[in-house]
Amino acid sequence: MLARDWFYSERGRIGLDSLIAARSAIYDHDDSGSRARATLAKLGVRPGWRIADIGCGTGTLACEAARMGAEVYAVDIAPAALALAEAQARDGNVAIRTQAAGLLSFALASDSLDLVVSEFTLHHLPDFWKAVALSRMFRVVKPGGQLFLRDIVFVREPDGSDRTVEQWAEFNINNHDFPSGEVASHMRDEHSTFGWVIERMLKDVGFALVSADYHAPLHGTYLCRKPGDEPPA
Repeated sequence: MLARDWFYSERGRIGLDSLIAARSAIYDHDDSGSRARATLAKLGVRPGWRIADIGCGTGTLACEAARMGAEVYAVDIAPAALALAEAQARDGNVAIRTQAAGLLSFALASDSLDLVVSEFTLHHLPDFWKAVALSRMFRVVKPGGQLFLRDIVFVREPDGSDRTVEQWAEFNINNHDFPSGEVASHMRDEHSTFGWVIERMLKDVGFALVSADYHAPLHGTYLCRKPGDEPPA
């Protein structure tokens, strides 16, 4: 059996825990609770559902799902994020089950979940490992269950006929309020890919793609269903 020293290290992408905690404000704003509730309502979440939020961050969506009566697994690779999620659950008097793991290491039973949610996490993996992660998510969803995936993706090719990579980066800095340092570090150190690549991966691992919505230039939202039984009641 091959040694695991070739296996991609998600933990190596964490950086300092304190920085993860501080940067949680990028994704959790004052309206994050209402946005999470709206997302869960749109997905049809009901009491008794089993849900995993993989890459849960500070746990806002996980806590809102628990408040709706779901059994929730809150999964994140960063201990600082999980500590914030646990604190939020205590403050809200809701129960969540936390798991210190990533997209490649979470431990959940096959065909056990009505819904998997993963937001702004997949882009930390190179494309090969993205496909591995999506396959793992497919495995744990029940037949008829759903995957809700939202991530930073490239809606258009950055080096297309109308602009160079440099012009594309400058456009995002100047028109979407992204600090130049963050655009540079994302392009250099992270692994966002094209929306059409994500769509192909989702289909190839077995999901039926229900919808793919893009907000140019960097956001893609995907709703998928695992073929099989009717959607959970």
